[in-house]
Amino acid sequence: MINKFKLALQRSRPISISLSPNVEKDDVKLALNLLIRPWKWKLGKEIKILEEEFAKFIGVKYAISFNSGRSSLFAILQSLKEVDRLEKNSNVLLQAFTCNASINPVLWAGLNPIYVDCSQEDFNMDIDDLTLRLASLAQGGQRPKALIVQHTFGQPANMKEVVEIAKNNNLILIEDCAHSLGASYNGKLTGTFGRAGFFSFSRDKIISSVYGGMAVTNDDNLAQALRQIQGKMSFPNLFWIMQQLLHPILLYFIILPFYNFLNLGKVFLIFAQITHILSKAVNWKEKQGSMPDYFPRALPNALAILALNQFTKLDKFYNHRKKLYEFYVKELAGTKFVYPSFAKTSEGRASYLRFSIKHPDAHKIIYDAWHKENILIGDWYTTPIAPFDTSLKKMHYKEGDCLNAEILAETTLNLPTHINITQKDADKIINFLKKYS
Repeated sequence: MINKFKLALQRSRPISISLSPNVEKDDVKLALNLLIRPWKWKLGKEIKILEEEFAKFIGVKYAISFNSGRSSLFAILQSLKEVDRLEKNSNVLLQAFTCNASINPVLWAGLNPIYVDCSQEDFNMDIDDLTLRLASLAQGGQRPKALIVQHTFGQPANMKEVVEIAKNNNLILIEDCAHSLGASYNGKLTGTFGRAGFFSFSRDKIISSVYGGMAVTNDDNLAQALRQIQGKMSFPNLFWIMQQLLHPILLYFIILPFYNFLNLGKVFLIFAQITHILSKAVNWKEKQGSMPDYFPRALPNALAILALNQFTKLDKFYNHRKKLYEFYVKELAGTKFVYPSFAKTSEGRASYLRFSIKHPDAHKIIYDAWHKENILIGDWYTTPIAPFDTSLKKMHYKEGDCLNAEILAETTLNLPTHINITQKDADKIINFLKKYS
């Protein structure tokens, strides 16, 4: 009877691309330890240690922490208002095929997002479309003031051309490195090409502290403004911090082990989110362009401790992701699945956050994987601005603005590469996908 129960639990646990994928036993133990030490939740030495270690790793003079990547971007934009006199309603260029977490800080800062299409080859900003839109805006007397370049899924953008375009058009260059911690272009790490860059430590990123983020820069004046903004911010309240500490614990002991066992795990996850025992990755207000009350905030010490623990495993995580990425490339060669051109020939190193591929039946494959094989394949992104129920109108996006992004939203799926995906899991995923090849 006991053996049958264990087998049922094994089958219940999904192969998942999300749901805090980086969590290991030591992370859970650490979260449990912190949960009973509330005096360490807000203030502590680990905040400064994380900032120093992060700056050293990236190779920048300054790293300033916040409670999310979106808080980090918002702080950068607010700082640029002071340092560069970035005026209200200034145009900011950024790419479609992204998350509303990249758009909302622009809106919250009172700026105007202008969308640039992405390339179907590497999912990053299309250089030709960027050039055309810059010319069109200049002709209409609406020259943009800033450019936010995204390293989609950890594939570095074409920074040689991006930097040149930004320089020639007097654009403030900001790097969206939410997916690309550890990635490089021509031997230079992402986050070091522009005036500033920002990173995310959210639940499904390169390192995960459930929430968390970092702004980086080599600009002395910008760093001073960022530090002043951080100093004026309060920490999230104790209940919010407790939600984040509970996340890896409940995922590890209840939600994932019992996910499909009489649907207990799924039901508990929904219950925990409805009752606010756990927080959601994206608040409903953000889908309407509004700011939740826990943004922007400084990074609390408890989450800095979680992030530091993950940071020590950066090489281990990278080697595992790269190994799985190469396995997927080999096994899907000659099939209908198309992966980014960067993976074939590149001038840099990807972070391999996910193995993102294209297929004409992408949505059907995602549905079948879940309902037939208990495999939660990633759906970044099924709309030009994710999540799917985000109000495009509130994001200032008009249908047809970025056709490549809209096509990719219909044809893209991504496979997990995180530390908890075993070779057996990867074999199962490939065997399933080959049915559609």
